[in-house]
Amino acid sequence: MLINFQEELEKLNKVRTGKLKEGLKLGHKKLDEHIRFKRSNFNVILGHANVGKTTVILYLMLLYTLKHNIRWLVYSSENEAYSIIRKLCEFIACEPINKMSKTKLDKVSDYVNNHFKLVQADKLYSYKDLLDLAQNIKKAWDYQGLLIDPYNSLVKDRDVLKGINGHEYDYQATSELRIFCKQNNVTIWLNTHAATEALRKKHSKGDYYEGHPIPPMASDVEGGGKFVNRADDFFVIHRYIQHPTDWMYSMIHTRKIKDTDTGSRPTPIDAPIRLKSIINNVGFEIDNVNIIKEKPSGKKELPF
Repeated sequence: MLINFQEELEKLNKVRTGKLKEGLKLGHKKLDEHIRFKRSNFNVILGHANVGKTTVILYLMLLYTLKHNIRWLVYSSENEAYSIIRKLCEFIACEPINKMSKTKLDKVSDYVNNHFKLVQADKLYSYKDLLDLAQNIKKAWDYQGLLIDPYNSLVKDRDVLKGINGHEYDYQATSELRIFCKQNNVTIWLNTHAATEALRKKHSKGDYYEGHPIPPMASDVEGGGKFVNRADDFFVIHRYIQHPTDWMYSMIHTRKIKDTDTGSRPTPIDAPIRLKSIINNVGFEIDNVNIIKEKPSGKKELPF
């Protein structure tokens, strides 16, 4: 099937006149400059194991939900469902679960249930299984974002694997994930792990982080550069977990923005977005400002 030339020309005219719709903002300059929620995007997130990728991802997801009423389908095979719900509730309330009143917990958990649906991780899924499930859920519950966490927990589909190698399989999988995004107007956030070799790369002598693992580059993802090739936007989450003071900072490096016309751009290589963990790990601050409590302009009141 050929493209509709007039529709594409309309997009060009919107670019020309500055009327092209931008990705959704959060009202925080540092975040909006480098991260936007763009419908139908296929986004890949990379990081070393145990740096808190899922925590940061869930926090960003919640920010877009609070600001823009985005609803999410979540497949997270390495985290218990109750722990994800707990984390989201604590983020909203900005306090740990054991300090919340029953009334507050009921209110925030109801909000979470209305905006986040979790896939029960009691079986192994291939990417095809997950997309079939996601398609069926979309018909019954209209969500705008899908988190797959992580990619390497998905089993290989034997039918797809016949006659091709692992490299070609990953290309096939990421291509079908992209197509799902475009056909359903759903944004996928795909969480990935860095290859073992990337963990061996350390900051050089004399550097502030001397001896600590460096943030992985986009090509360091398990499976190689095909993931950044297929991604619309590509992010790296890093934390210096053994640093005496900076262990509390989660750093987001934006490595690729495919369409800068709709907003955001890569971060400078040595100037990532720095999120400082709040006491009890119930949220983050940027420049000493609690992101959720700040309630930037246009954001709805919190659900309690």
